[in-house]
Amino acid sequence: MLAVAAASAAGCTSVNAEQETDVVVAASLELSGSAADLGTAYKRALELRVAQINSGGLLGRRRLALRVRDNRSDPAIALTQITEFTGDPDVTAIITGACAECVTGAAKVINDGRLPTIALSPVAEVSAPLADRRYIFRLAPNVDDDASVLAGELARAGRRKVAFVSSDDAYGRGGAEALAREVAKIGAKVVAHGQYAPADGDLGRAARAATAGSPDAIVVWGYPPQAATAIGALRDAGYRGQVYLDAGAAGELFLGGPAATTDGTALVFTQTLAIDDVIATTPAKAARRQWFQDYMSRYGTYHGHASFAADALQLVVNAVVKSGSTDGDTLRAALETSQIDGLSGQVRLTPSNHSGFMPQSLTMLEARGGRWRLLG
Repeated sequence: MLAVAAASAAGCTSVNAEQETDVVVAASLELSGSAADLGTAYKRALELRVAQINSGGLLGRRRLALRVRDNRSDPAIALTQITEFTGDPDVTAIITGACAECVTGAAKVINDGRLPTIALSPVAEVSAPLADRRYIFRLAPNVDDDASVLAGELARAGRRKVAFVSSDDAYGRGGAEALAREVAKIGAKVVAHGQYAPADGDLGRAARAATAGSPDAIVVWGYPPQAATAIGALRDAGYRGQVYLDAGAAGELFLGGPAATTDGTALVFTQTLAIDDVIATTPAKAARRQWFQDYMSRYGTYHGHASFAADALQLVVNAVVKSGSTDGDTLRAALETSQIDGLSGQVRLTPSNHSGFMPQSLTMLEARGGRWRLLG
């Protein structure tokens, strides 16, 4: 299990011999605005994992401390916060949320400050090109992998006319391009594409544009609140066919309110969101089940993306333990060779790949009985 591995490693390094100072991780998250549900899930996960790491003594005599700021999905605010973090000698690493522009806009500051940063954004440009992102890592499902898994499921189900609903931003545009490539490989085609602005509350126009092509499947590529709203808009537009969601749309375990319209919808994501359906045959699966139960016990529900924030924190802790240091250059080097079978899935970072979430950790889920379950 992660805790056991980290604790064992701690006994073999010099980290405990250093002065007893906190290991401080700063987080710039979207705690208000359209992505607040994701930011809140990340914050909760970080707080829970910090408590677990400290209670388990994974850093020896040191303690892990967390500083969280709300960037409100505003790149200018995020830049100010990240500049503050990089100027604080007590900060060991940064974790950022889903907002891609909040990281790319601060890339120079992060690199100049030599402060390792792990972004929880699905947008590839966050961690590439490597020449401009030496200190930036990314932990989230990769767009190309999402599209590949979705296309495989479309092929299995015999869907040949696919429509697309997506946000008109880097996340949505990247998804549209990736899905078009993968759909072409299975002999299907995209017959319509409806787009919406990231802050839109009424997605009727995007839904009508998607249904105009008479598709036999519609893929919604959007973050949780708008994904649920998009499905409702598609049903209001008269569409009764199969809806598929990309990994970014994964939200709460229990589907109530507007999200209740997702029942019967398929989602590409990790097993952790439906871990009750998984037999714990390995230490990693047992750790995911325990994490799921701990999060549920503390917060009363589970959010799909929580495990990515917890794994980001674990990567930082493991790098500190492995290197015996909190120096930025040393930690960056340690992160570049990190491998964990984490709470979200398998993660493998390398000097040439700062986005190491492995595609085999993705599977298909479905909304059934008011919650997410393994498909089939």
